[in-house]
Amino acid sequence: MSEQAQGPDWWQASDGKWYPPEADPGPTQPQAPAMAAGVPGPGGLGPLGSRRSIGLIILLSIVTCGVWTIVWSYQNGDELQRHTGQGIGGVGYLFITLLLSPVTMFLLAGEVEQMYRAEGNQNPPITTVWGLWFLLPLIGNIIWYVQIQNAINDYWTAHGATDELSI
Repeated sequence: MSEQAQGPDWWQASDGKWYPPEADPGPTQPQAPAMAAGVPGPGGLGPLGSRRSIGLIILLSIVTCGVWTIVWSYQNGDELQRHTGQGIGGVGYLFITLLLSPVTMFLLAGEVEQMYRAEGNQNPPITTVWGLWFLLPLIGNIIWYVQIQNAINDYWTAHGATDELSI
């Protein structure tokens, strides 16, 4: 028994504790599905991320003159890396967004694309090419944020996240 899984076959009981495979009581006590952000995801992946309100993201980005986009990039990059175990992570996105923000649009779209492809989806809703929206001033950025956040929200929802939309 442990507070965290010690291997890929460990299972989580209703008491919230993790147990080794040999302690599995069998089909009478199935593992509860992931239901909220921070709960381990399916297939041995890391915790699910938070679904975010697209309207609130755009509003905060406008009100803060773009500063919120840096926070948003950090949050999503960190969650994607924790979930997939790959990518540049939150700190990487923080620096890239500060120094070369258009690069973020390609990298984040690529990570979301790979997350979908890793589970066999050959037609992900977002591809790396979506980064080209930065070429269309203002409206291109809005379209990109809406599409990328929709794809991320849809992924978290499809894998069991039921938490309320956050910022």
